[in-house]
Amino acid sequence: MGEELRLARGVVVRRLLAVDRGSGSVSSLHVQVMAEASGVTVRTVWRWLSEAREGRLEPVPRRGRFTLDDGLWAVLAEVGGNVAALHRRMTTGGASSPAGVPSLGTLHRAVQRDLRAGRVLEVARPSRNRVEASRYDRVLADLKLQRAGEGLPVVDTDPMALPGDGGQDAAPVRGGVRLFVPGARVVSTAAVAAVVESVGHTVAARGIGCWFGDPGVGKTVAVQQALHLLPSRVPVWRAVVAVKPGLPQIRASLLEALGLSGGSLAHRAQPADRALGEVLRRPGVLFLDDVQRLSPALLDYLRLLWDEPGTVAALVLCGAGAERMIARAPAMRSRVLTWHQVPGMEPEQLTETLSMFHAVWESADPADVGWADATVARGNFRTWAKITSHVYALSKRESATRVGRSLIEQACARLGPYP
Repeated sequence: MGEELRLARGVVVRRLLAVDRGSGSVSSLHVQVMAEASGVTVRTVWRWLSEAREGRLEPVPRRGRFTLDDGLWAVLAEVGGNVAALHRRMTTGGASSPAGVPSLGTLHRAVQRDLRAGRVLEVARPSRNRVEASRYDRVLADLKLQRAGEGLPVVDTDPMALPGDGGQDAAPVRGGVRLFVPGARVVSTAAVAAVVESVGHTVAARGIGCWFGDPGVGKTVAVQQALHLLPSRVPVWRAVVAVKPGLPQIRASLLEALGLSGGSLAHRAQPADRALGEVLRRPGVLFLDDVQRLSPALLDYLRLLWDEPGTVAALVLCGAGAERMIARAPAMRSRVLTWHQVPGMEPEQLTETLSMFHAVWESADPADVGWADATVARGNFRTWAKITSHVYALSKRESATRVGRSLIEQACARLGPYP
């Protein structure tokens, strides 16, 4: 178990034990949220919790982890990537002894570990009995094993260097979220879990929903996380809303999001609307962020698309002030199934949430964190991401082993009068 995973296990176990020993009990939703936050399976989190309840808080080190050599990897490619077929060859081959062959589960994990590390599997001689490589890509996505930069990782485990360390970008974007600091993680909080539940219900009901709240509280992060957790068979179309768009611009954006030929349809209203209607007759989710930029006329255009007979796609609308703009379009407002306000971070959970967001906060005094939240951040997570960036830089420059009040004050001072 790597150092990052060991630290994640410690945080997950402490959090779940606190819930387990409190007034409530650990539910499957608790475990699912923590599994996504730490980048492991639900079964793994349940095993961690079971071991912690028995007093084993630290993982038992593994010895002699099985790995596939080049010969076995070539055989795997020869059988079309079928791990079970590889296992059968290893157990029945004349040169192999079944006593020295790992179990099928161990072999699966070894293959997944190598694929996640970037090892290329060149499937040979595809046939009807073999699985295409694209299907393996979909399986990896279902198992949350996307390579870095694909999808919305719940935990960014790849350390990213600052420009002074040879990196090219100190503020990487993950799913539309700028984290500002190497090693930062997108944390699944209780507010995110509530958004996940409401988005899931809206998509299942094939309705229209609006997620709103103050700028920087994490609306886009939460909705992106909810969409990321939908079954892989549900397509998600993300449309970009321009600043003060007109009808041709929003139509072109929808055509592009739904994979239609925007160049030939963008300025032909009726053919474009018919093409959009055809796609929206299939189950899926259309996600529009910054909906407050849309005029009532454009919102009414979206409403007309959803009023078409046979439309079964869900519409997810998000933005600071989106609820006020939708209220100015009564026809659209009356059709919204779900209204969900995303709150700021709870002060009681702030220290624990920040320690999961970045390791630099693990040694911070809760009183110092509370001072920064009361005077500067005020529960705004985007502001906390900026503070974390400056705290990280200052701690590296001063070789500080602990984040103290002085360091936090210096970081907050860098945000200026409008953090």
